Amino acid sequence: MAIIPLISSEVAGPLGAIHLPRLWSKLLLSAKGQLPDDYAECGAGFDQMVLDGLGVDRDAAVAYAKGNAPTYAQFEAWVLEQRGGSIPASEIEASNAAIRGYNHDDDTRGGILGAAGIADEGKILDAVNLNNLEDWAELHSSLS
Repeated sequence: MAIIPLISSEVAGPLGAIHLPRLWSKLLLSAKGQLPDDYAECGAGFDQMVLDGLGVDRDAAVAYAKGNAPTYAQFEAWVLEQRGGSIPASEIEASNAAIRGYNHDDDTRGGILGAAGIADEGKILDAVNLNNLEDWAELHSSLS
């Protein structure tokens, strides 16, 4: 059974890095064969942005999550371990700002809003909220 990952990219764990909990959930769902086919387990967008922002290797993160099925606390501890036990707050803040500041292109925005049944009036621009709307539309569709 496929499970829509409903953790928003705006959510952070104790480390303070937004999107990291969502990435963790997608990696676990993928490892268990429960991530919907149209969701990337670790895509080039926010997934890669948070890994780059925290200085963590993509392939290593995917392998760790898929090979160990860690709890979120264990995943965060592993991320910190990759950086010698700490990540400067300035790097976490920069990563968070990059994610919060990212906007989808007009076509992507229009497609997401259209699928969610919302007119594109240019009011919702940020990818975090657009991705939330997309997930919620996907959840609704999967239950219909």
